[in-house]
Amino acid sequence: MTRKRILSGMRPTGKLHLGNFVGVLANWVKLQEEYECFFEVADWHALTTGYEDTSGLVDDGLEVVIDWLAAGIDPKKSVVFVQSEVKEHAELHLLFSMMITTARLERNPTLKEQVRDLELGENITYGHLGYPVLQAADILMYRAHAVPVGEDQLPHLEITREIARRFNTVYDDVFPVPEPLLTKFARLPGLDGKRMSKSLGNVILLSDPPEAIEKKVKTAITDPEKIRMGDPGHPDICNVFAYHQRFNPDAVKATKENCLSGELGCVQCKQACAEAIAGYLAPIRERRAEFEGNKDAVFSVLEDGVIRAREAAESTMYEVRKAMKFFR
Repeated sequence: MTRKRILSGMRPTGKLHLGNFVGVLANWVKLQEEYECFFEVADWHALTTGYEDTSGLVDDGLEVVIDWLAAGIDPKKSVVFVQSEVKEHAELHLLFSMMITTARLERNPTLKEQVRDLELGENITYGHLGYPVLQAADILMYRAHAVPVGEDQLPHLEITREIARRFNTVYDDVFPVPEPLLTKFARLPGLDGKRMSKSLGNVILLSDPPEAIEKKVKTAITDPEKIRMGDPGHPDICNVFAYHQRFNPDAVKATKENCLSGELGCVQCKQACAEAIAGYLAPIRERRAEFEGNKDAVFSVLEDGVIRAREAAESTMYEVRKAMKFFR
């Protein structure tokens, strides 16, 4: 391998929003210039918290991939595939599950947070408990050298690293121990100031047309202390200013100064912000429209990606089976 490998993925959640773009996708686009990247639609992972209804997996996964491609993921540089199309993931998950205790999985702080947030209590499933083991199989299947993560995701990755070391010690040196590629993932607030999430209805989608963006930005919560035009504002606590910082960088200095002085009103500020976001997303929307009009091209990307992913997975599983003495 001439370049180090990365594996990362997203669940099939449908059309992506600005938070997804700022937090993850924009970083992926940059990483593919330096690393050999494998990007998966993690449809099996989606079952850990939503196994009852699988009707949207295919369509929602397709929307995710279209946004990836529109944002700049290049299938000539990166392998784009659907997790469940590479059955070796399930086999490696099974083998790894023999090598880790339930007590270790139950200590995972990320799991504890999910159990609390989803109010699962004693209703956590076997698959949900083993989520980090499947994640380890995803990463180690492609013998990834690094994984882009934020600090809050380090506990998950540490389980992967433990499994890799244990396998290499017990059987043979098959897997690199992946390093965390620590990324300061930007947290873009939702329109209401909370975490941007479609379930909260506070998002701007990458695919939103200018008129939808303008309408949504008009509803954004701003500085609660700026009551009327002429009042001095506090841009550092304003959601709209956070959007200016990311999508209207050339006007940030003037926007901040005029807000602090009271010269800039919220209506005018929101209008300029909406125009900046719409302009920034214009090329993404144009590319997205092309892919929406030619979904056969998207399926072709996925078919090619699955072929390339399976080739790498078969190579890894050959080494795994050999190390574990599963064949003569």
